[in-house]
Amino acid sequence: MSTSWWLFGVLLGMRHALEPDHLAAVSTLVVEQRRLTSGAILGGLWGVGHTLALLLVAALLGIAGAAMPPRLATVFELGVAVMLVIVGVRSMKGARRADRELHQPRPAAHAPHAHAHAHAHAHAHAHAQSQTHHHPVLSAARRRFRFARRSLVVGSIHGLAGSGALTALVASRLATTPGRLFYVALFGFGSVVGMTVLSGVAGWPLARLGRSPLLARALMAGTGVLAAGLGIVWGVPLVRALLS
Repeated sequence: MSTSWWLFGVLLGMRHALEPDHLAAVSTLVVEQRRLTSGAILGGLWGVGHTLALLLVAALLGIAGAAMPPRLATVFELGVAVMLVIVGVRSMKGARRADRELHQPRPAAHAPHAHAHAHAHAHAHAHAQSQTHHHPVLSAARRRFRFARRSLVVGSIHGLAGSGALTALVASRLATTPGRLFYVALFGFGSVVGMTVLSGVAGWPLARLGRSPLLARALMAGTGVLAAGLGIVWGVPLVRALLS
């Protein structure tokens, strides 16, 4: 494989990361982080999941010496459409939950002349609660892990949807299975780089806009509507194609 093919694979992968359905899915994840580093990590994990799915399908098709059935490729694309609707709805729910928390009335302050028994009881109750609640650091770590896992899953679903067309293109140009897998890996590397850079750059303005609760909710709701709407528009023709 010539050097021009290597470069073409990487550049094509970077361009692939800019497709609307990819941006819509990743934006719903990045907008909840609102930090440059977190956005870049989530974008990179999306690319890793995307690449692993591509390599898996390419390896299986290479071993079998077959192309992906068109109906299965349509099913994979429908999976992306459904996933877009799911992440979009989650983002809209997050915006609604943040709105309720913002407008929730704060409890009134206790009177300063509360007697000692009430104070001791309140202290004991607070201590008991502190033993049952998760540690803030652990809770934040679990939240980051959930976002990382979600990014991998979203990227993997996208990789499955695009694997059919990519492997068909590579198979028509390259004769050997190792060469095809290497090209798919280069393509995946380009998508990892492209989405990492894009998500990291997006994290900077989102971090500034996210300082305003009103703008943060608007971003979550807007990206949710965009993702869900794109999923519906994309998914309806696919359902019709499968039923026909």
